[in-house]
Amino acid sequence: MPEQSSISYTQSAQRTIRMEAAAVAALEARIGPEFSSACELLLQVRGRIIVTGMGKSGHIARKIAATLASTGSPAFFVHPGEASHGDMGMITAEDAVIALSNSGAVAEVMTLVPLLKRLGIPLVSMTGNPQSPLGKSSDVHLDTGVDTEACPLDLAPTSSTTTALVMGDALAIALLEARGFTADDFAFSHPGGTLGRQLLLKVQDVMKTGDDIPMVTEEIKLSEALLEISNKRMGMTTVVNKNGTLAGIFTDGDLRRALDTRTDINETSIGQLMSKGAKTIEADMLAAAAMHIMEENEISSLVVLDKDGTLTGVLHLKDLLHAGIA
Repeated sequence: MPEQSSISYTQSAQRTIRMEAAAVAALEARIGPEFSSACELLLQVRGRIIVTGMGKSGHIARKIAATLASTGSPAFFVHPGEASHGDMGMITAEDAVIALSNSGAVAEVMTLVPLLKRLGIPLVSMTGNPQSPLGKSSDVHLDTGVDTEACPLDLAPTSSTTTALVMGDALAIALLEARGFTADDFAFSHPGGTLGRQLLLKVQDVMKTGDDIPMVTEEIKLSEALLEISNKRMGMTTVVNKNGTLAGIFTDGDLRRALDTRTDINETSIGQLMSKGAKTIEADMLAAAAMHIMEENEISSLVVLDKDGTLTGVLHLKDLLHAGIA
């Protein structure tokens, strides 16, 4: 095996990135009437978008199908080889097909074309040759061709698979915008993991309510308030007036200031020491928004009020962390 220096490794990587970046940049000039026609065709589909491809194109097709499905365009991948041995039954007359093949002539994909035509299924192709059998058989052809692969032998699919992937992303996002797909829709498709938690979890799902809310009245002495803070383990307590309306909040910071001034904890009421104007939030707001407010104001808790200003809960930073909002 020939020796290779760290410099040549770096140069090889940089050359690959430049070539693939140039191939992607060249795609922009090809986005025109054909791309618009593909979008219109796919938007009219009453069934599913079937994405297919062989070999490396098949791997890209799987990713495109996943992206379409998660952005509001129901889609799944069908292996062209398996389709010829039973999986063709997964495709219905209400579907549309996106077929990927850099050469536009791969046998496994071309075998499906007559069957798709017989069912009257719209066919969008992505190839590197508009005059290829697949390109000419399609209702809409999207040109993803490249001048040369990043592979120095010009053999391994590299730049061509990158352009196909980017074209698939372009289709998915154009369809997303056309459908008016929202963040809530996205969250519904991603209920698990960090994305789902950030987009679905609301303050009301994690806040402390009822007897778990640290709460004292303005008149009680600091010593009694400290017992409430200790029992509820949130490092703070809400302070309410006689009619139960929020008057303020008392935190460990307020306690430090009281101790610094040698305040008599048995004689001084909490109302004299509390901080007024506590940061508040509504229960139906996203938990991620609550996290942002805490970070922006460098605080660890928020008081939750309903639309009438009634105290309904308390949200602490540790509740958000336990819920996976970080």
